[in-house]
Amino acid sequence: MTASATGQAGPAPLRAALAVLALVAAIVLAGAPVARAQDAPSVKAPSAILVEPATGDIVFQRKADDRRPIASTTKLMTALLTLESASLDDVMTAIDYRAAPVESQIGLRAGERLTVRDLLRGLLLASANDAAATLAVRVAGSRSAFVRRMNTRAEELGLRDTHFLDPIGLRDDAYSSATDLVKLTLILRRNAFFRETTNLRSATLRSGARRRTIVNRNTLVRTQAFVNGVKTGRTQRAGYVLVGSATRRGVTVLSAVLGDQTEADRDRDTLALLRYGVSRYRVRTAVREDEPVARADLEARDESVDLVAARTVRRTARVDERVAVRTLGAPKELDGPLPRGARVGTVEVRLRGKVVDRVPLVTAREVDAATFGQRFAEWLGRGSTVLLLAAFAACSLLLVLLRRRATRRRQGERARPPASVA
Repeated sequence: MTASATGQAGPAPLRAALAVLALVAAIVLAGAPVARAQDAPSVKAPSAILVEPATGDIVFQRKADDRRPIASTTKLMTALLTLESASLDDVMTAIDYRAAPVESQIGLRAGERLTVRDLLRGLLLASANDAAATLAVRVAGSRSAFVRRMNTRAEELGLRDTHFLDPIGLRDDAYSSATDLVKLTLILRRNAFFRETTNLRSATLRSGARRRTIVNRNTLVRTQAFVNGVKTGRTQRAGYVLVGSATRRGVTVLSAVLGDQTEADRDRDTLALLRYGVSRYRVRTAVREDEPVARADLEARDESVDLVAARTVRRTARVDERVAVRTLGAPKELDGPLPRGARVGTVEVRLRGKVVDRVPLVTAREVDAATFGQRFAEWLGRGSTVLLLAAFAACSLLLVLLRRRATRRRQGERARPPASVA
């Protein structure tokens, strides 16, 4: 059997934040595009899903909303409630858990005191039923009270095809779906402890009556460098279940396969989905901080200043998609004084026809105000100024000529002899 976990913070703010995140995940996953059938990998599992979280794309799905027993992936919710209710450094006393010989456990003795951190590592890596039972009782007071909280939390998170009957995953009449398991995992993976723990090949538990070294039951984490989680599960009725995650070149994808007949099929299906997912996406740099995206002339000078993005923007997109960039409000001309980094417009980043980010467009350097001499020289150099001066000169010349003509006329009149009188 198997497990998973999430974040640590004050219960009230974290619960509110996780509820919002789950709602977003539910909305995104409900309406996301799906890969074409001819592109899809070969998967044997009767129920499966593959999601790229950054875009919200459902890359592959097969009966992803079918309700099925999920075995130890039940422990994902056990971990979530624990982390919402307790600190990783809290110490809990192990209960007297009577495990059947076939159950996975870390051999807790009643009365042993372990940190929540170590109990969660046992839960997530070794899928320890004794750790799950201890966490449930210590968090809620009893297993039945904890199960009620599990179902209340599932409802709050919008997991419509999920119902729990124990904190461990032994009850095959409990159920969830591939879609709901991925939604829950999207929330859990926001927590660094969860991500780091589910990516461990093994761990040493240092609290308790003795040190314990445990191995991750997710063999893909141990054998595939790009696989970094998440949780396995198996019962006779559920078959083999695995929620997987992988990251390559900055692209992370999540998968879930339910009902595989063998462990080999489970691993093969998961690996095929994860490889397919990371191959279809790339992280593209739309704009880089301080990289020129426009240019503005400086008033009264034969100079210009680069206009740059205030920060780098990277977006995950399919390999065949283009991330579009355009500037809004970028001026053709600027005058100072302006400091370096003065906002003069906006850089808009679009993907699939939608705006996915907006970044200030700023000056790459300080811009001084133009001097009087620069302004006068610029004024003299304008074509309109030349025409104006030419017209003024022409008018002045015409005025001089008219004055000279008038002067000659007056002089001629004074020099002419007076007319004789009869």
